[in-house]
Amino acid sequence: MADTELTTLLSVLNSKRRHVLDILEGLDEEALRRPVLPSGWTCLGLVHHLALDGEKFWFRAVAAGEQAAIEEILGAGGNAWQPAPEKTAEEVFALYRKEGELADAFLTAADLEAAPRWWPDFFGTWRLDSLREVVLHMITETATHAGHVDAVRELIDGRQRLVLT
Repeated sequence: MADTELTTLLSVLNSKRRHVLDILEGLDEEALRRPVLPSGWTCLGLVHHLALDGEKFWFRAVAAGEQAAIEEILGAGGNAWQPAPEKTAEEVFALYRKEGELADAFLTAADLEAAPRWWPDFFGTWRLDSLREVVLHMITETATHAGHVDAVRELIDGRQRLVLT
C-alpha cells in the first residue's frame, strides 16, 4: 500500500496508543487504580478516558456522526476518568483497543478534508473543521497522556520507557 497522509497519521496514532498500553503492562489492579498525582486520576482511569472521551467521542461521535455513540455520550452523565469498580483492567484495556479499532475502520475509508458529521453544542464557537484536524487532535491528546502515564509509572515502580526513535 502506498504511504499516504492517512496511513502516516494512523501509524503515528497507533504508535501512541501502543505506548499508553505498553508502559502500563505488568502493573496489577491495585497499582492501576491507585492515584499517584494530587489530581487523583489513576492509570486505569486515564485509559478509560482515552477510550470514551477520546476514541469514541472524537471518532465515532464527532467524526463519523454515529448516532448510537452520540446518544451514549450525551446520556452517559458519568465520569470517564473513573471506570466502574467492577470493571477489570483487562476490560478497560479491551475497550480502549476496541474503540481504536472502530476508529481506524472508519478512518480508513474517510476523507481527511471532510467536515466532522456531528459537532456538540457545548463547545460553543470552538471547532475543528476537518477529519484531519480531529486526527491531529487525537494524536496530541494520546501523546500527552502517554507522557502522563510514563511519569506515573516511574513514580509507581521506577520503570521507564525510553524511546530513541
